[in-house]
Amino acid sequence: MYEKYFPVVVQVLTGNDKTVYVYFSDGRITQYDMKPLIDKGGVFLKLKDNAFFSDALTVLNDTVAWDLSGCYDPTNCIDIDPFELYEAQTVNDPLAEVG
Repeated sequence: MYEKYFPVVVQVLTGNDKTVYVYFSDGRITQYDMKPLIDKGGVFLKLKDNAFFSDALTVLNDTVAWDLSGCYDPTNCIDIDPFELYEAQTVNDPLAEVG
């Protein structure tokens, strides 16, 4: 019986120019560009602020999220669909490149 993998994010790091590196429980690492969502405005407009983008970035609800309250409340965050993150460009581990 085939079981489809449900993407579970275990770690996230900020990248350059509003991107994030996303680490999944199966070992896959992707780089996701947040600029298109930020450009749409709405709830994502808050992510234009560079300090908020990097300081509030975390993992909540098993996916990439930005903590809005500072309390790591999984109901008070901006989170991204883990399936969308999983389909982003696969990359090498940026931490492995740091000598």
